[in-house]
Amino acid sequence: MKHPIYTTNYLKSGVLPDMRHVGQWMEDLFQWLFCIGAQFADYSYFVQREKELETTFSGLLQLSGLTEEAAANTVAILHEKAPAIHALLEDDLKAIFMFDPAAKSRSEVLVSYPGFFAISVYRIAHELWVLKVPVLPRMLSEYVHGKTGIDIHPGATVGQRFFIDHGTGIVIGETSIIGNDVKVYQGVTLGALSVQKQDAEVKRHPSIGNGVTIYANATILGGRTFIGHGSIIGGNVWLTQSVPDESLVYHKSEITIKTKEVFPEPLNFVI
Repeated sequence: MKHPIYTTNYLKSGVLPDMRHVGQWMEDLFQWLFCIGAQFADYSYFVQREKELETTFSGLLQLSGLTEEAAANTVAILHEKAPAIHALLEDDLKAIFMFDPAAKSRSEVLVSYPGFFAISVYRIAHELWVLKVPVLPRMLSEYVHGKTGIDIHPGATVGQRFFIDHGTGIVIGETSIIGNDVKVYQGVTLGALSVQKQDAEVKRHPSIGNGVTIYANATILGGRTFIGHGSIIGGNVWLTQSVPDESLVYHKSEITIKTKEVFPEPLNFVI
């Protein structure tokens, strides 16, 4: 007999997926996609793992509020899209390896680059978001947020060969649109100019053109803000307006350098 939580809508029952189970499923899926820890396993191992992942996924979908039939359909759709998602992620991985001189191997990127893990989770969560799966896409994004410090809303649209370096503190809002071959460094925010509930269906976050590099701690705000193709946004820049293609935007600050002098010893008084 099937457990009642798999047939009851979570809104009525108060049941939700457990974040630990969601995170473990994502970790297992990531390892399965890239054969981590199972490079020498035979074909039957991967078939068995695939079935286990799909069974777990179906249960999480039903806990998220889908019926058994809708969950089965969603599992089938994600299964069909898995090769295309994997190809996208392989291109992301290659972009990181080719651009980052610190990356010594593909394997190193897979197991030790939080930016790549965040991108991987985002691409899965985004597919679920497009399919209008409730709750689960946000849980996936919050799982990776807690693990890496990188917050990518599953509703954002991110192009091919996306590169996140270091990553901690990055925030990419729900209606952000990011083109191909974009590089983003730590602390970058793609946010809204204001937060109002009535703007829930409005584009609130910026659009980034192809080939743009955004350096550390830059903040780009507003749904009408477009960063032109090939532009470079310098560190600590605050932008709320569009810039044309091939722009160089930087924050100018004055730095004073003086010769270090030896100051006299302070006077000591004893009373």
